Amino acid sequence: MLRRQARLRREYVYRKTQENKLRTIQENKQAIKNSLDENKRIPSHLSEKAIDIQKTIGWDDEGGEGATTNEDDEYKWAGVEDPKIIVTTARDPSSKLKEFAKEMKLLFPNSQRINRGHYDIKQLVEACRANSVTDLVIISEHRGTPVGLIVSHLPYGPTAYFSLFNVVMRHDIPDVGTMSEAYPHLIFQNFSSKLGNRVKNILKFLFPVPKEDSKRIMTFMNDDDFISFRHHVYEKGEGKEIKLKEVGPRMEMKIYQIIQGTIENKSTADIEWVHRPYMNTAKKRKFLSDEV
Repeated sequence: MLRRQARLRREYVYRKTQENKLRTIQENKQAIKNSLDENKRIPSHLSEKAIDIQKTIGWDDEGGEGATTNEDDEYKWAGVEDPKIIVTTARDPSSKLKEFAKEMKLLFPNSQRINRGHYDIKQLVEACRANSVTDLVIISEHRGTPVGLIVSHLPYGPTAYFSLFNVVMRHDIPDVGTMSEAYPHLIFQNFSSKLGNRVKNILKFLFPVPKEDSKRIMTFMNDDDFISFRHHVYEKGEGKEIKLKEVGPRMEMKIYQIIQGTIENKSTADIEWVHRPYMNTAKKRKFLSDEV
């Protein structure tokens, strides 16, 4: 088992190292093709190689979609097999964090909650891999208040780090209803940038494909790079009337780092994106959407 994991890991790393080379080749092909189609001057840095590149342009290069990325390998079974998720906490959790972990477990279909105990991160990840777990979700706290959420996709990544704000648990919502266990419909709004689509996919693939008649809805609304999460069930009233009932929990999330690897390899994994302190000065710039 260990040899097989090591071999698969080497193959994954090799494919990832080839990605930049293949992407550059594909971009050069597309640049030449666009220049020929639009009767424009070929870029100067490609002029010497233009004829050779033009000969290699094939039918599979239409639209510039020929090159694959490591993201294709990360989520290659998405929509085919249901995700299998483990929810746990940081060490020595408070009673409030344990309660929040139970509610998070109910959010994700096909998930299990485990007590952290004395297991370190490496042991957790190895156990998850051995049991075909697709995602490890870890919740952290500060003085009893949930403040952090880590989503580590297995077996090779990515791992996303979120800060949590304004967490309201189910028992704090007045007249809260019972939580359905049906596969939910997902609503994502304002995730239009490249980073926004990446975060959207990380969150979307935590959930299996729902049935059409599911009455459970989860909403991820991006506003100024803060992701508002809401959880509802709906009922049809008279005519076209729809009645929404919040079943919680609710929270705001803010992405601050994505690494191309699993959580136990954080110190050596490539950083895909990170929010730097100086980015706070760019008040008009938004990272998850293309809106100005």
